[in-house]
Amino acid sequence: MNKTSLFLLLNLLVFSVNPLLIAQSSDRPNILFILTDDQRWDALGYAGNEIIQTPHMDRLAAEGVYFENAFVTTPICAASRASIITGMYERTHNFTFGTPPLAQEYVDISYPKLLREAGYRTGFFGKLGMNLASRSDTSIFDEIYTTGTNGYFRLTGEGSGEHMHLTDHTTDRAIDFIKNGDGRQPFCLSISYNAPHADDASPQQYFWPARHDSLYAGVTIPEPALGDPAYLEALPGFLQDSLYMGRIRWRWRYDSPEKYQRMVKGYYRMITTIDDNIGRIREILEEAGLADNTIIILMADNGYFLGERGLAGKWLMYDNSLRVPLILYDPRAGQQGTISEMALNIDIAPTIIDFAGLDIPATMQGQSLRPFTQGEVNNWRESFYCEHLFDINYIPKSEGIRTRRWKYFRYLDHPGTEELYDLVNDPSEVDNLTGQPEHQDRLEDFRRRLKSGMKDLEAAALPER
Repeated sequence: MNKTSLFLLLNLLVFSVNPLLIAQSSDRPNILFILTDDQRWDALGYAGNEIIQTPHMDRLAAEGVYFENAFVTTPICAASRASIITGMYERTHNFTFGTPPLAQEYVDISYPKLLREAGYRTGFFGKLGMNLASRSDTSIFDEIYTTGTNGYFRLTGEGSGEHMHLTDHTTDRAIDFIKNGDGRQPFCLSISYNAPHADDASPQQYFWPARHDSLYAGVTIPEPALGDPAYLEALPGFLQDSLYMGRIRWRWRYDSPEKYQRMVKGYYRMITTIDDNIGRIREILEEAGLADNTIIILMADNGYFLGERGLAGKWLMYDNSLRVPLILYDPRAGQQGTISEMALNIDIAPTIIDFAGLDIPATMQGQSLRPFTQGEVNNWRESFYCEHLFDINYIPKSEGIRTRRWKYFRYLDHPGTEELYDLVNDPSEVDNLTGQPEHQDRLEDFRRRLKSGMKDLEAAALPER
């Protein structure tokens, strides 16, 4: 028997013993999901921001599909991240800060669990931002490195005395995961950067590596839109209160022109640091011969106020909180361009599952975005629900519904306080129409729709085993 025949025989024997190796040798794509923390939709050059430097994100958007109307359904990290991995609304999976861990029923249908069971090598690096039942993060990821919020600089090695920015360090760990693959088994890699989330324990708030110390130094950041005190005074009284967290953090970051300049530049520097690392990752994929078969998805976990209405943070139902960047890049697809349809964080899990060639669980409430890369989208959503159910005194709970033209929301802790906006004629959401007689029928319709929709989301909760 010659060497070629022996090689073929040995491979046949191996595959007959372990069928998974056949799947590993197929052309299933690698999937890279990158999540940023608190990056608002316009903190991106491609979105029209002429100050921030994000060349690698911009290139990714130009080469792929850019969703100019992407939103989260809950504008806070814990609930949004649970929605991202499960494809479900907060009211269905029922996880946020202060609740029990994400139940096993939801972990079992999460995208990393399903892809690992299907033969993907799964990895997670960065801020997990949620608690899973039975600490099952180690059962859904082959490799996991989680980072807390105790500072943005970490020792590069025991006893080294040298520190590295957390964004760079997280990327190093993710790159090791890519390099350590065998080239046959596809991977699903989730990188969840802590940046540009502020370090709330520090007066400085934003931290970046020394290479960006002079970045934006000669730039004057424009004053925030809706920064006039009149816009704060137009808010419900409980949002003007000095004990509301949005006002507390505004004082930390924006209560003087000098502080505002320093803080926004710091925020931008942290995003540019992420951008640096996206460039590093794409270079490694090229070097490893994986770039042509690796799908890249970039999203943020929620939006962010940069002083608008006299506020900081997120949590509210305004688009400042809800709207985020979202890019989907499939190197195998020919479709590129900007998409105007509304995409959501609950679409991430079904999208990843779809790209992996698996059946999307019927319980998922999001939709796969994959058809947008093929130009095959019909009858897309016309509305979505938004909610914030974290039970804490200094952030009001709220819920709403957003269509392409209208937004209605109400505060659960303050019955009767509600807002209605015509987003076509009032995209900044400053003219609350709830008191105008000509909108009373529309207002009542949204009340009914929201009440019914929230009941449906609650009823969709999976039964406990």
